[in-house]
Amino acid sequence: MTGAGPMNDQVIEIREFAADDLDAVVAFSLRAWEPVFTSLHEVLGDEVFLRLHPDWQASQAEAVRSICENDERDVFVAVAESRPVGFVAVALDAFHDRMGAIEIIGVDPAHQRHGIGAQLTEFAVTYMKRRGMDIAVVETGGDPGHAPARALYAETGFTVLRVARYFRLLN
Repeated sequence: MTGAGPMNDQVIEIREFAADDLDAVVAFSLRAWEPVFTSLHEVLGDEVFLRLHPDWQASQAEAVRSICENDERDVFVAVAESRPVGFVAVALDAFHDRMGAIEIIGVDPAHQRHGIGAQLTEFAVTYMKRRGMDIAVVETGGDPGHAPARALYAETGFTVLRVARYFRLLN
């Protein structure tokens, strides 16, 4: 399954994830999520953040690897100039029957603000419809670092359901 769309004067292709994409996807994912983890650190403070994420780069790299290699996830990459510049992982029948979830999505910071996130989101939603899902869901954080993701999901037609998660360090 492929899709193409404009990226300024470039064309991206969206195709199924291949094993040889993994290193590139992990590398740009860490760059993409650095501002998010910086924001989480600022919001949560040293004690809680470092308890939850003592080495966020290692745990995030492992999370991306695990999702990309999970046979129960459908993963797609956005390719520009013959290399991956974005990815999305979809879970079918997530949370409820016929509910698809965008489990994770990321775009290389060098290619952000060119519509790739929106193209990946729409590709994922179309894929879910084709696979018999009638609801799509995506989750993200409420901190400042996740603001671009919240804007993307609002722009692509998702309705927000605010959830509050409180943290308290127990000494």
